[in-house]
Amino acid sequence: MYIVIEGIDTAGKSTQIEALKNHYPNALITKEPGGTELGLKLREIALFSEIKSPIAELLIFLADRAEHIAQIVEPNLEKLIISDRSVISGIAYADVVGHFEMEKLIKLNRFTCKDILPTKAVILKLSKEELTCRLSQKAHDKIEGRGIDYLLSIQDSLIKAAKALHVEILEIDASLHVSDITTQIINFIEEKK
Repeated sequence: MYIVIEGIDTAGKSTQIEALKNHYPNALITKEPGGTELGLKLREIALFSEIKSPIAELLIFLADRAEHIAQIVEPNLEKLIISDRSVISGIAYADVVGHFEMEKLIKLNRFTCKDILPTKAVILKLSKEELTCRLSQKAHDKIEGRGIDYLLSIQDSLIKAAKALHVEILEIDASLHVSDITTQIINFIEEKK
């Protein structure tokens, strides 16, 4: 089962991944971008260099995703895989930039992923007030530097992208107590259809 934890920066993805790692000690924990050796280099380029072209930025993230699926996800599909971000984020971020049609993003990403999509996705959601508070307590990377409204539009697009991919989703208020969020996620993972 391929489970992904999605949410904008500061939503608590890392905290929940750590809790899930403790609950599922045999799970394969990974992330996008940067879950592979090549991915780490591509992540650095994407987040901290001065890329001018939205197409170039998209292609860097697609290259990372292709490598991640080929090296990490596909060979381990019989295991529980828990990933910090996925194709859902990739589509959402590219969608908000506004240079690409959703249909084209879906096709490019399905090709990149060899149609290996998450089984289930958890989307951690923040209110504008909570996001403002959390961002005020940290330094910003290039994406966070684009502002509160930009990040909130990403949050909406995460849900739109997951639905467009027909991935089963659970939306959770990220301002809830950490253990309450973890319990909801575990119940969602273990829930049978």
